[in-house]
This record gives sequence, structure tokens and C-alpha cells, in this order.
Amino acid sequence: MKKQLASVLLMLSLMGSQQARCAEPAADLTGFLDQHEMANIQANGINIAYKIIGEPTAPPLLMIMGLSASHRLWGDAFIERLAHAGYLLVLFDNRDTGETQRMDEFGQPTIWWEMLKNLVGFEVNAAYTLEDMAMDSVALMDALNITDAHIVGASMGGMIAQIIAAEHPERVRSLVSIMSTTGAPHLPSPQDGAGDDLTDIAGSEGERRSELEAIGLHVDAMPRQLMAIIKSGDRTEQVKTISVPTLVIHGEDDTLLPPPHGKHTAAMIEGSRLVMFAGMGHNLPENVQPDLVAAMAEHIDSVESSRLSGQKAPDTTSTAGEEGKPPITN
Repeated sequence: MKKQLASVLLMLSLMGSQQARCAEPAADLTGFLDQHEMANIQANGINIAYKIIGEPTAPPLLMIMGLSASHRLWGDAFIERLAHAGYLLVLFDNRDTGETQRMDEFGQPTIWWEMLKNLVGFEVNAAYTLEDMAMDSVALMDALNITDAHIVGASMGGMIAQIIAAEHPERVRSLVSIMSTTGAPHLPSPQDGAGDDLTDIAGSEGERRSELEAIGLHVDAMPRQLMAIIKSGDRTEQVKTISVPTLVIHGEDDTLLPPPHGKHTAAMIEGSRLVMFAGMGHNLPENVQPDLVAAMAEHIDSVESSRLSGQKAPDTTSTAGEEGKPPITN
């Protein structure tokens, strides 16, 4: 049961974090996301809300947010910095969040019962799966005539991004998996009371609920997306098949998904690069953001350079974080 509870805690991913870009941001970043209008499009049988920021000819980044979170949780500063770094950002709200189609017709699962079923080996009921959410992303790319992109995912979004990279490698220029996991059962559970506020958030009503939705957290989506995570189980064997250039980013101080989660992800992906950041938990703290975005830019620009020259992207296995090969630490 303890391992399954770790999945629940993913809903806290990125809450209250500040984000960044490579270039120095404007003094007032408030409202940068709101300067770019949302649009809607039918993809994978649902109505998906999205926005595009950046020059059409720039390398595309498909940004996939975490559990119960809309695109707003990336934050103004982070998105502005990526845009100024020279990328075309495709932001969207996952199903059940933000302005994308909600799945309220499925009702809410009884979490304790589904966890008990999972613990004793029975299949859990899920309104949809992580694979469905991965297909949302691919179908959105189809609808927007994007042949391939750099896929960036945070927390649950990292899981979805990993699935896309494994199952649809022809659509992936590179993978950036941020503070995510393979779901392997041997990995450590949350530490130091990382999920103490979970019950309050999950049961939020009234003004508190409105406050959460204003920053991009959608309480009703959490139980259904949690079931999607639990149903996916251990994805280690799938992650092992990823062959696209991969950057794994994790915080040394992450108590929600402790560092072994990131290290295991990198170790399972041949040729991947692991960057561990001191002072980073399960968030994107202000002081870490410039170096974090710089690491992303180095990874993406290297892949783009290799694409233009017709060469294979460089092998970075030596920094993948497997035993005997320490990860890069910033």
C-alpha cells in the first residue's frame, strides 16, 4: 500500500514552484501565459485546449504537465525563458484539467478500495490510462501538423513522455523527463512527510478549491488520473526500450520522488544523461531554474545540431547515473 500511496503524492508536483528561461526574464513576469490565447481542437476523440508560443520555425517542444495540473503550472517565468531561448512551445491541458474536456461522466473512484485491489493483485478500474493520455499528445501533434518534437514531461507528465518515447519514437526528437519515475516497486516511498497536505488538497472545497484551480491544479481530476498511474504499474521494461536522446532531470532534495527514482529512470535508458540539482526538491526553485533550462537547452540544441548535420545524436551514457558512473550534479 505504501508504494501505491507514493503515486497519490504526485499531485503535489510543481505546486508553488517558480519557473525560468535561459535569457534573463523581464522584470514583471506576471501574466506571460495569459498574453497568449488558448485554442481548442479535436484530437483522440476529445476536445483539447492548447496554446503555441514562439516562432513557427523554431524547434518544437511539447510540454506535458503532471497529475491534476493544467499547463498553467509550468509558470510564467519558465515558459517565457524557454520561449526566449528560441523554442516553439506547445502547451496544452491534459484531459480532465484546465480548459480541456473533463471526464466527469466517469464519476470518482473509491481510492482506498482501488488501492486495496491493486495491493492484492486485482486490476484497478480506471476511467482512462496513461497510454490514453500519451495518445492525446500524439493526436494533438497530428492535429497541429507537427511531425516530431522534443517531448518534455514533469512528474506524471514525465511518465506520459516516457510512454510516447517508447511507443512512438518516430514522433520524438528527444525526451526530457523531469522529476519522474519508472514506477519500479523497489524505489523508495515519499520521505519526511512529503504528502502531509494531500488530504486537505484532495478534499478542497469552496475558496480553497478555487485557489487551487487558479494556479492550475484541478481537484476532480486527481482521483481519475491517480488510477491511470496505478493501473500503469511498473513501466521499467517499457522504459528500457527508449532509444531517443534522453535527458533526465531530478532534484537531490526531492522527498516526494526521492533521487533513486530519477537515477533508475536514467539507468534504464541507454545513452541517457542524468542531471541532479542540489537545492531542488519536487519543484523548480527559482535559484535552480537558470541552470536547469541551460541543461535543457544544451540537450535540445545538441540534438538539433546533429539533426541538421545528419549525424546521430551524441551518446552520453557516461553521465547516465548507473552504478560506477556518477551523474552530473549542478
